[in-house]
Amino acid sequence: MKFPFPLLLCDIGGTNARFASVSAPGAPLKIGLHLKTKDYRDFETALASALAGVQAKPRSLIVCAAGPVSGRSIKLTNAAWTIDGPKVAASAGLEQGLLLNDFEAQAFSLPVLQPAWILPIGTGYEKRPGVELIMGLGTGLGAAALVELENRHFVLSSEAGHMNFGPLGAQDAPLWRHLETIAEGAVVAETILSGAGLMRLHKARCAAAGKVPAESDEIALVETAHLHKDSEEAQTLRLCWTLAARFAGDLALAFLAKGGVTFSGGILPKIVDFLEPETFRSVFENKPPYAELMRGIGTRLVTTDDAVLAGMAAIAAAPQNYAIDYSERAWR
Repeated sequence: MKFPFPLLLCDIGGTNARFASVSAPGAPLKIGLHLKTKDYRDFETALASALAGVQAKPRSLIVCAAGPVSGRSIKLTNAAWTIDGPKVAASAGLEQGLLLNDFEAQAFSLPVLQPAWILPIGTGYEKRPGVELIMGLGTGLGAAALVELENRHFVLSSEAGHMNFGPLGAQDAPLWRHLETIAEGAVVAETILSGAGLMRLHKARCAAAGKVPAESDEIALVETAHLHKDSEEAQTLRLCWTLAARFAGDLALAFLAKGGVTFSGGILPKIVDFLEPETFRSVFENKPPYAELMRGIGTRLVTTDDAVLAGMAAIAAAPQNYAIDYSERAWR
């Protein structure tokens, strides 16, 4: 299996589509266009815009997108695009291509993360043997796990963002009564642990206190919180981190992620000023009777948007190091 270079990379979410190119295996990334998904009727149209700004015509394309992969196609969960790999390859004249789920690709990026891209959460992050978990809050909530399989990297994908997520104790109960639901009446994790979820969480906090929120969307909410660090808006962002710690702890137990938990992409790097590491770790570790096990699981945050693109470039440079069923998923 080979991916001929030059290589084009694309990271697609429900909100953004980011492109980059690589001239040869091991060469540095050249960041390209950053587009809004909603501005384009389909992926092919967005790709045409990206190709117009690339000097050397790519021979291969690797795409990760926020949705479940079915062989050589993917339908975005939070946008109207459906991507058919072989069709894209034929229309763009590509020799090879590959589609990945966005957090499948995020997990594959774990082996190439650089220290400068990482912020430890807590006393430090010590890489240990075992399953590694990665999750992030964006238009939705994504999570995946990385394991080593016969000296190759293998990813366990998930749709963890659609798991039911309930209140814990008397403090959460009033909030849950006021939460706007998005999944047929159920509160799932990405109801509140996502970009739009920030506003749902804030509205619920305000409603529980008999107040009306001043902001109409999550962008204004984050801006106000940064301006007023003691405001209700800031408290909502701190609560988001606390709930993210609780959910991450649950997933760490589900995957027995002794190799550590990494947060990547989306909104968390934008609200890192509201992260309280001691509180985060206390909530993350509060999983009796497994508190001691949880204390041994490190937590960290990726602070750059380029990590997933670097991870996909690494796949193209050495595809034999990745346990991917290329016979079923490669476009050519």
